[in-house]
Amino acid sequence: MGSQGNTTVDFGAFPGSNDVTITITGQAGIIAGSCCEAWIRGEDSADHTIDEHLVETIECRAHTINPGTGFSITAFNTSQLLEPLEFAGSKSSPYNTLGKAAQIVGSVVATTGTNGAFSAGSKGTRLYGVWNVSWCWN
Repeated sequence: MGSQGNTTVDFGAFPGSNDVTITITGQAGIIAGSCCEAWIRGEDSADHTIDEHLVETIECRAHTINPGTGFSITAFNTSQLLEPLEFAGSKSSPYNTLGKAAQIVGSVVATTGTNGAFSAGSKGTRLYGVWNVSWCWN
């Protein structure tokens, strides 16, 4: 094995973001053909418990090797959970679609009402705060 280590990724303050990229440097022995890996480390961080690290839908990918220097890691949320659809401008329940016509917009169902406004749902989930990541290359 060439080297291994631990770092953190920070998705920012709530509500956070869907992805973050960091750069690992100081890897003088890394070459263009090196194999790099990265994964979430099950350990408490400043913002999240070990349990959150074990169950959160975060995937890490190591990429972009810079020979003699290091590589990059991108962590991102793989959750497919979608927020409920809400009718824009409506004070009614977001789950009450009576009187609204459904429409497919890309791969997301949107609704329209008498004023023709589309829903504000289906934005997906975001991550926030600091998460622990382990990495290695050889």
